[in-house]
Amino acid sequence: MKNYRQIFREKILPRLQKPTRYLGNEINAVIKEDKPLQIKVALAFPDLYEIGMSHLGLKILYHLINENDDWSAERVFMPAPDLEAILQEENFPLCSLETVTPLSLFDLVGFTLQYELSYATVLQMLSLGGIPLTAEERNEGDPLVVGGGPCAFNPEPLVDFFDFFILGDAEELLPQVLEILQKHKALPRKEKLLRLAAVKGVYVPAFYEAQYGKQGEYLGTVAKTEAVPKTVQRAVVANLDQAFYPIDFIVPYGSIVHDRLVLEIFRGCTRGCRFCQAGIIYRPVRERKPETLRELALKMVRATGYEEIALSSLSSGDYSAIDQLVRGLNKDLAREGVSLSLPSLRLDSFATGLAEQVQRVRKSGLTFAPEAGTQRLRDVINKNITEEDLLIAVKDAFANGWTAVKLYFMMGLPTETDEDLLGIADLAKKVVSAYKEVGGKGKPRVTVSVSIFVPKPHTPFQWFGQITEEEILRRQSVLKKALRIPGVQFQYHDAQTSILEAALARGGRELAPVIKRAAELGCRLDGWEEHFSYSAWQQAFGEVGLELAAAAQKQFAADEPLPWDHLDTGVSKRYLWREYQKALASEATEDCRQGCLGCGMALLLKEEEEKGVCSNASLD
Repeated sequence: MKNYRQIFREKILPRLQKPTRYLGNEINAVIKEDKPLQIKVALAFPDLYEIGMSHLGLKILYHLINENDDWSAERVFMPAPDLEAILQEENFPLCSLETVTPLSLFDLVGFTLQYELSYATVLQMLSLGGIPLTAEERNEGDPLVVGGGPCAFNPEPLVDFFDFFILGDAEELLPQVLEILQKHKALPRKEKLLRLAAVKGVYVPAFYEAQYGKQGEYLGTVAKTEAVPKTVQRAVVANLDQAFYPIDFIVPYGSIVHDRLVLEIFRGCTRGCRFCQAGIIYRPVRERKPETLRELALKMVRATGYEEIALSSLSSGDYSAIDQLVRGLNKDLAREGVSLSLPSLRLDSFATGLAEQVQRVRKSGLTFAPEAGTQRLRDVINKNITEEDLLIAVKDAFANGWTAVKLYFMMGLPTETDEDLLGIADLAKKVVSAYKEVGGKGKPRVTVSVSIFVPKPHTPFQWFGQITEEEILRRQSVLKKALRIPGVQFQYHDAQTSILEAALARGGRELAPVIKRAAELGCRLDGWEEHFSYSAWQQAFGEVGLELAAAAQKQFAADEPLPWDHLDTGVSKRYLWREYQKALASEATEDCRQGCLGCGMALLLKEEEEKGVCSNASLD
């Protein structure tokens, strides 16, 4: 067999701009090349090393797989343009970092599907790795290709290219998958996939077909055999406190986007923001106990040498014992010379005492997300915070020494008007005034960041179409003029990347040839401004007979089947429609910690089926 490692390190690595991306021998990397292995897994992240190595899910799965002596997990990322060019020039395959093994030689290649703009990159990695692009083209000697992550909850645009998908929490599901593959390694691919399809949370698209009417209208996706479930239910880790969590995180040699330890304190959210897909697909709330977290934190610090640790969740201020946890962690970490950060604070859970504890080392900027400029629109999206919550929070922060605040908003939300846009500028002015009211010296630094709303599957806004590019640009112009305020900086997102994201997010199987053609046209790393080509994507859509903008703007009717209806998050479609109607009427819904709202999530958890309510209380 060709010595890929020697060739790569002697002939290719010295020619690269950032070779530390590809060394694979970082502190705590796991290399098992001298051990007999039953199953070899390549964990593929369709972006650059700096992005992929900042992703918590990849780290959890990497160490989880490598805990088993019969299995190995190695990493592979999309190569930067310099390495990609060399690989093509030298006819050298894309390989894993740890043992420089071509992707085609693994048993399983698993892609993290975090972002729709990574779809063409997935195809580029398969091609570079020597794996046939479509599942239909692969033979018995090729790896199985699996996808997981948020985008797996509507993987229909990608089904041609994947053998199966994992829906939901992978800590318990992935070991089941690997056990089946190990036990039935000698079976044909189809037989392996039939066994996998019987596992809760595994979706094998080859066993399902999309049906269409006489006019070409989509009628739904149905199972082709009784051997697979009609709908695929998401897998849920019921007890997060007992779930696997790594302590020996890999420590990169070069810088990455989030170069710090991450401690996941709980999973899920009860707030019910209607635009938020994560708030649906990670239900119900499951917490780790404070003592578990403190023990994990100390072990992580001592195993890595990091000097900063961040608490991670969708809304860390909602953790039931947040004050107790932060005070305890600060006490523990102070002895280690490690600082603590808490990046995800809600306005109505912000407390100066807590913030002071978290930011004892330095007064860095605080970030809050009002999301909308008026109370009416905040009620539409069910963002249950008020202008008063914002002003109290920023006044407390300014009074205690902070000088920088970042405010996150969205534009293009359902029912949004210019009055709502101008409300963003009005809030920004009041934040600047709040700094002066508490005696702040000089000028504050208030950053207003406004992203473009992208409707996502499995949310109350999944039926709503995105606004047009012309309207996006007009609304951005309105904001540019309104936000010419001393002390305020305006940041906004690119319209065209958001349009593509919307088109891919709610598409069906008709988009597979679009993605394939886009990859052929050179699309890759589309989340990076310098690599993104909107014209190439427009061409790909056009050649297939579709229109990119129309796909993004599509409105779905109430009784219309959706491409992802056969994939079950645990939250019912009826509940989501009810929330959509309440949104259009500007009616808010209370936090489900105040009482079960009947979303359907309880049915996914056996122990909760008997109670008929969600498990949203703390573990204490």
